[in-house]
Amino acid sequence: MARGRKTRGRAAAPPPEDHDSSDDNDAADAPPPPAATAAAEVEHQPPEEGQNNANDESMEDGMEEESMEMAEEETRSRNNGRSDSNQRTPAAAAAAANNDEEEGEDDSVLKILLSTDNHLGYNERDAIRGRDSFAAFEEVLSLARHHKADMVLLSGDLFHDNKPSRKTLHTTMEILRRYCMGGESVGFQIVSDQKECLRSIVSGRANYEDEFYSVDLPIFTIHGNHDDPTRDGGESLLSAVDLLSVSNLVNYFGRQDEVDHIKVSPVLLQKGETKVALYGMGSMRDERLNRMWQSKKVKFLRPDQNQTGDDDDQDLYGESNWFNIFTLHQNRDLGRGSKNCVHESMIPEWMDLVVWGHEHECLINASESLVGTFRITQPGSSVATSLTAGESRRKHVGLLEIKGQQFRLKPIPLSSVGSFAVGDVSLGEKAREQGGVLDVEDPKVEERMSEVLVGEVEALV
Repeated sequence: MARGRKTRGRAAAPPPEDHDSSDDNDAADAPPPPAATAAAEVEHQPPEEGQNNANDESMEDGMEEESMEMAEEETRSRNNGRSDSNQRTPAAAAAAANNDEEEGEDDSVLKILLSTDNHLGYNERDAIRGRDSFAAFEEVLSLARHHKADMVLLSGDLFHDNKPSRKTLHTTMEILRRYCMGGESVGFQIVSDQKECLRSIVSGRANYEDEFYSVDLPIFTIHGNHDDPTRDGGESLLSAVDLLSVSNLVNYFGRQDEVDHIKVSPVLLQKGETKVALYGMGSMRDERLNRMWQSKKVKFLRPDQNQTGDDDDQDLYGESNWFNIFTLHQNRDLGRGSKNCVHESMIPEWMDLVVWGHEHECLINASESLVGTFRITQPGSSVATSLTAGESRRKHVGLLEIKGQQFRLKPIPLSSVGSFAVGDVSLGEKAREQGGVLDVEDPKVEERMSEVLVGEVEALV
């Protein structure tokens, strides 16, 4: 696994003693195996009456022998760290210890499936491509189920239109109910004040904690520029994502309602000994956000003991034991001008991983930031919405695995997305290659152009 952030001269701190992993506590308090109990009972069992006196001496010798063997066996078991009565070689004991250690590590590995820019409802009236966005989104959730992800993180633009059609809303809600509802338990918990970080209008907490619902694949999402909150004939700002949130189908976070300052409060997640601080910032106008960032009106709240009640939030060097993830939906600094994007230098350097939405080109592998203290992954859109070179790249989602301060990001290709090829054609050069020139006054110039373009398309395909 890769380190979340660079540290200098930092030794590994011991893991916190108190945590909420019920599996570890159950294993520690579990009674000894039945075989050891049976052996102890046999050792102290009195002789049966009516035995042959002639065999008393031999029986006593046999029992003495058996007791000594059992005592030696019990001693060997204690030395191997096991209470069973079966003798094990040192190699077998070491293998068993390694297996137990791996099982303990799995209890603290938080799995998050990363996806963004699903654009549900894109081109829905097209007879051929009308269901592409829904098929891709269904594959995303199917992969989350297949890889046993603890949760799904969406980085904006879940819907393509600000006011999705009834057909789009109906299909989306049907897919979410089919893949996110179930009877399995959720492996992590939220340890922060949910009213401060989640926009849950009804219950005030995450959807999987609502006793009237049975959600076993939680989805956490921010809004994008396509489904941002707007006033629809009233005072309240509502997004299409709010409709899914009030239905307890998704967990909506990262929304900023203040106009003069921005306060980003994290969703604090904990699974075993792994602690993750999830920061989200929904889409807003790039010029406004850039101006507020330059004016130092953007504030990120960091977890502390007052929020979590945990004395182990910092290690021996005073550094936070939280793995910090920041997801946003804005332009990247890719030649758009200094005021029309978010620069990597604006992001707090103590972040560990940034999940960047809005950019449709798939750059799923985590790359080092220009600042050098955190890494960036750009999942890209799950469906192509324009014929550009960036959209022609193979679409992926990412399976993020976090263990303590380390993480691993596995790219997973999407197979339901239609691919296309992009190429540049110079009609003048192609005509000269064929021994002629394109004359605009030639009555057959359109036919000649069509022949050249057909040949180029066939070559691309």
